[in-house]
Amino acid sequence: MEDAHARATIRERLTALGPFFAADTHAPHTRPAAPWCSMADLLDDPRILADRVHTARVSLAGSSGQDLEAVELRVAASVTHLGLAARLLSPLLALTVLQGRTAAVGLRELHWQPAMPSIFPLSIPASPGADGIVTADPEALADAFALNAVRTIAQDLHAATRPLGVSGHVLRGNIASALAGSCAALARALTGQRSLVQAVFSALLSHPVLADTAQTSLDGRFQRRSCCLIYRAAPERNGMVCGDCVLLGARRRAG
Repeated sequence: MEDAHARATIRERLTALGPFFAADTHAPHTRPAAPWCSMADLLDDPRILADRVHTARVSLAGSSGQDLEAVELRVAASVTHLGLAARLLSPLLALTVLQGRTAAVGLRELHWQPAMPSIFPLSIPASPGADGIVTADPEALADAFALNAVRTIAQDLHAATRPLGVSGHVLRGNIASALAGSCAALARALTGQRSLVQAVFSALLSHPVLADTAQTSLDGRFQRRSCCLIYRAAPERNGMVCGDCVLLGARRRAG
């Protein structure tokens, strides 16, 4: 009962941070009951990810008034991958900051209800008795989070997505971009811990797990060293680029 109460408190704290951080919780090494499904299904059944990518492709084509074939499969796959990365890493990052520790987790430890769009119901392993570190040191937190969550989830999502034609360079950049968005939102939500969140993010970007995925732009912003490819979904593959895109500087100079 005590652990159940603690997990309920964790759910409440995550929900208060916003929809991308909201998550249900289950005890480590357990499987929550239906309608929850293991996220390992993305690895074990390629049709599940293919269906999500197809839905994204239909949406991208429809929003730009194009036929489905006009949107490259790899573009829809990259956009889908970025959404999955942001949804999975956001609550795990928040939990790491809130509890001062992180435990090993990959797709096989996560459960979901695979609805569309990206903010689908998610359940993460969380318990006050879980193994992990207890610290407020940003370097230690970043190292533990990078090795125990970012690395494993990135590898799992890479394995599921790479067959759809997206390069590893783009996929690694998507992970960095997802974390940048998560850290920015978390810093706004946790004003009292803003400096800690920012320090953790800085340490994450310099960690070997994310090496060479990002840089600081001339005006001090986070800038990834790749592109998520979404600009290619527009007619003539000439759409807007994201605010952290490696192409943004070139577009500004050309303009």
